[in-house]
This record gives sequence, structure tokens and C-alpha cells, in this order.
Amino acid sequence: MTVFIIRRLFQLIPVLIGVTILVFLMMHATPGNPAQLMAGENAPPETVELIEERLGLNDPLPVQYFDYVTGVIQGDLGTSMRYNTPVIDEVAPRFLVTIELAVYATILSIFLGLIAGIISAVRQYSVADVSIMIIALFGLSMPNFWLGLMLMQYFAVNLGWFPPTGWGSPGQVILPVITLGTAGAAIIARMTRSSMLEVISQDYIRTARAKGVKERIIVYKHALKNALIPVVTVIGLQFGALLAGAVLTEEVFAINGLGRLLVDSINNRDFPVVQACILIISVVFVVVNLLVDISYKFLNKRIDLND
Repeated sequence: MTVFIIRRLFQLIPVLIGVTILVFLMMHATPGNPAQLMAGENAPPETVELIEERLGLNDPLPVQYFDYVTGVIQGDLGTSMRYNTPVIDEVAPRFLVTIELAVYATILSIFLGLIAGIISAVRQYSVADVSIMIIALFGLSMPNFWLGLMLMQYFAVNLGWFPPTGWGSPGQVILPVITLGTAGAAIIARMTRSSMLEVISQDYIRTARAKGVKERIIVYKHALKNALIPVVTVIGLQFGALLAGAVLTEEVFAINGLGRLLVDSINNRDFPVVQACILIISVVFVVVNLLVDISYKFLNKRIDLND
């Protein structure tokens, strides 16, 4: 296990280097001059040139990239071009908000998805099975920003049950979490159903039934544990998707999170903040997938992670 974790951590290095290079090149290929945005549309060229010199934008791209990577290694993500404050001060509080939103949405997705998938698999081709799969199809088909707007209109504006925007109080959490977690719940439900049906058809399940083992024990003790490996994989991938989907959810509900900061920074050509946001999301995504791989060993002792 230790060897596997160390090897995966070393594999993280080239992935993050590739991410930083791609983001760096994409941001510099984007039309617009951040120095011009900072100086104003009517600023004289001399002012723009001074800002470019101060920010190091006149340096060759390899020099700028080397300076950025050197700072990251030292724990310095740079200074925001827009706010003129350390990037970490802008990113850290918003990152916590986005992680909180993604964790809550993941918990909701797992809870609803597992229950729906198990019921659907155990009662295959029944009315419950067909109904759950139709609902799951709708959950997959609805864009989360549209679902968010509909929930806001009905439950916040028409009924007044929840605050329409913001984050922090229990009432402000419910609608964004439902919006972000619905698609994930649908995917987990479909995967759970498929995996459970495959396991239920195995010989050892039929043997357990022939021995008179209670159906509840067969489903939850024998079938579900062996069906969880592909489901856990999907959950890990979904967490990364939720971090990306949080961008639209935060915009709809005016949540001051990392996704909203990322969109604002792209619009303002705030290169250091954009690079920091994507780097942090990439690190979280890779770490979550590492935890998913480690969980395989606990779900199935026969799996050798070092293979």
C-alpha cells in the first residue's frame, strides 16, 4: 500500500506540470491585455507599458513560466493582477466554499443514487425500476443551471421557502446542493443498478438464496459490497465533475466560491488567479482518484494495488 501511494504521488508531478503548461499557454493565447484592463480603456500607452513591465508581461513566455513554477514550488501562487493581493488570500476562502458545496452534493448523490440503484436492481422491470430509470434519465438530461433557475423560481420566489442566493445558512445550502447533486445521483443510480444486476446473477448469490439466507442480507452484505467497486470509481470521477459544475451553480446562486472567482478572473485576464484555481482543482481531482484507488483494497482484499 505504501509503495503504491508513493508511486502515485510521483505520477502526480508530470500531470500537474502538464496542467500548468496548458493553462499558462491558453491564458496567454487569449485575446486581451491584462495591463490594458488594469489601466483602463483610455489609458496612454506609456501607462500600459509601465504596468506590463511591473507585472513581467514583457518577459519571454519561458521566463514567465519558470518564474511562476518557481513560486509555486516555494508556496507562492503569485499576486492577483486585479486585486493586487496575494493569490492565496483570494483563493483560500472561496476554495473552502466550493469544496463544501461539492462535498454536500456528493453526499446527496451517493445517498440518492445508491438507494435508487439498489431498489431498481432488486425489483428489475417493475414499475419502481422503470420509474427510477426515467427519473434518472431526466436528471442526466437537465443542465444544472436550468434546474437551479427552476428551483429558485419555484421554491425561493414563488413559495419563499429558501433564500434565492448566497451561501452559509442551512436554507441557502439546500437549493445549490440539489442543483449540483442531481446529475451525479442519476449517474450513480444507473451504475449501481447495472453493477448490482451483474453481481446478483452470480452463482454464489444463487447458492446463498438456495441455503435460505435472508434477501436483505444477500443484497446488503454480499451483493452490494462486491458491486461497489465500479460505483466508487464513478463517485470519484463525479467529484471532479462537481468541482467543474460548481462554476455554473455558483453563478446561478451568487455563491462566492472558487468557480465564480475563476470566471471573473478569466474575464479580467487575471493570469495568476486563473492558474492557481485550475491547479488547485487538478490537485484535488488527482488526490480524490488516489483515495478511490486505495478504497478498492478495502472493498476487495484480493485486489493488488501494486500490479
